[in-house]
Amino acid sequence: MSTPEFILDKSVNEPGGDIWFAIPAGFTSIPIDALLNAPESAGANALRASIEPILEALPEEFARQKCLTQVAVGQKMLASLVEIGTTHCSIGVHRDDGSGGDKGDHGDGGGSSVNYLFSLFTLSWRDIAVAAPAVTAARAVVGAEGHTNIEYLELPCGPASFSELVRTPDSDYDPSQTPLLQIFAHLPHPDGKRLVSLTLGTTAVHRRAEYRSLLHHIAENVSFENPLLEAEAIKRAAAGRG
Repeated sequence: MSTPEFILDKSVNEPGGDIWFAIPAGFTSIPIDALLNAPESAGANALRASIEPILEALPEEFARQKCLTQVAVGQKMLASLVEIGTTHCSIGVHRDDGSGGDKGDHGDGGGSSVNYLFSLFTLSWRDIAVAAPAVTAARAVVGAEGHTNIEYLELPCGPASFSELVRTPDSDYDPSQTPLLQIFAHLPHPDGKRLVSLTLGTTAVHRRAEYRSLLHHIAENVSFENPLLEAEAIKRAAAGRG
């Protein structure tokens, strides 16, 4: 079995880090800070510069305006997420191999076209009343209305709870009212004062099992201590014995 390869983000060595985690292939991190820069700031100018090639590639003015509208909507959504403690956001794009059960309108109908599944992964922090991590993990899902598939697991980073919820958007927001599957992992910080919530959302409800497994895999790799420092210490110790 080959050793997994990881691409390290520059933030991995930033001082004051509280959590380390790995994002699987197919996910692209969204630069939250850049997207939420104030108008006329240097960051906002950089954002406009990055969007210009996309706009120029669109054939019609209507399409360009629609693109700008979607960017504005995305900025508002990110601002709302930041207000509730979200510090990381990634968009997942994966090919659907058609083996996830009844595809309905999600499949490719047996043709040669490729169908893609989209998802949104977020990591959010929340301050909590001081308690033992195991108690916090249990509290996170106790009484959670509508949640199913509730689990309690002991992960390498400590106790965690998992749950799932299917929401139907309001018709004013989404006229099609496409169901949205959200899978949650709640990981208490060892200091007993904070809770990390990992959320994976997708409209591909028919692939529930695969997305559940995906979030479990992400949660299993979470660490509240820099794993690179531990690896470096082991390497130095091995070199000393040699």
